[in-house]
Amino acid sequence: MEIENMAIESLDIDEVATEIIIEEVSKGHKLLHRHKLTKKQIHIGRDYHNDIILSDPHICPSHACLTFVNGQWQITDHQTVNGTFVENPKQKKQDANQHIVQDGDIISLGKSQLRILFSDHKVAPTVAFSPFESFIDLMRHPVALFLSLTLFTFIAGGIFYLNKPIEVNFSQLLVPAIGMALGFALWPAAVSLVSHLTKHDARIMAQLGVCFAFFNFMWLSDVLESITSFNSASNSVLPLFALLISVALAFSLFWLNAYIGFHMTAKRRIIIAASITTLLFGGSYVVSYSNKPEFNPRPQYDATIMMPSFLIASSSSVDEFIEDTSKLFEQANKKALEK
Repeated sequence: MEIENMAIESLDIDEVATEIIIEEVSKGHKLLHRHKLTKKQIHIGRDYHNDIILSDPHICPSHACLTFVNGQWQITDHQTVNGTFVENPKQKKQDANQHIVQDGDIISLGKSQLRILFSDHKVAPTVAFSPFESFIDLMRHPVALFLSLTLFTFIAGGIFYLNKPIEVNFSQLLVPAIGMALGFALWPAAVSLVSHLTKHDARIMAQLGVCFAFFNFMWLSDVLESITSFNSASNSVLPLFALLISVALAFSLFWLNAYIGFHMTAKRRIIIAASITTLLFGGSYVVSYSNKPEFNPRPQYDATIMMPSFLIASSSSVDEFIEDTSKLFEQANKKALEK
């Protein structure tokens, strides 16, 4: 009985020792597929008799094999056309033939890559849901997405109506408003397409929901900028703060686009969002500044008229204005007489 138990324990230990996890990964080491095997010899190639079948045309039908020898896994390259390589810590490739596999090794075959893990490989700590995930889940809901799209379309129609010099009916506003909504939808669609082509999750609904929510926030920031300009002098810095809000919203949108669609480090996500924001606002400023002549004989004035209800501070009456003006003239005359 003891001999049988020892044999069973030895068999269990041997099975655990030969357990190996092989992950198919992209060039950026993103997981594509995962295989867990308990065989002592694992064949890799394009042929259908292999344990790991890869469709890469640069891989031979019987490309390589992993063999469990003396408690270690060893790679054997079958004299292939393009070879088998292992990445070292300096991201350089070296010949993998007869290489003793270490936990976490990246093996390159043709244009494909395999990551070798052992069963005792430590996994990363569990990541808690961030507040952004709750916001993304809310915005990707069909009802929230429909409301965001509808609000955006109505705002666009209202802007078209205000900019029309002649009276127009509802149908004449609906077509350009829907066209504008479709035009703005090209950005989240393009991000989702790039995400899909780079082997990431497209998440088109999440991209659309977040983008149109931020587009509506940007409409609101434009209104805030107009009200700020209406209530401040021409040399006031308040409109600059309103502009910074628009920049912050654009940066947040691009950051969320990268967060939703791509697996990347936080630092790279910030760099990409900052670069696109700089290109967007800096490029528009350069274009507008380059087209501005040194002297414009026909300057354009902002003749936007807003209702008095948009004034933060109540305006003075005519009598108060005349009285304040008279006081200013009196003060100016006194200073002139003193000189």
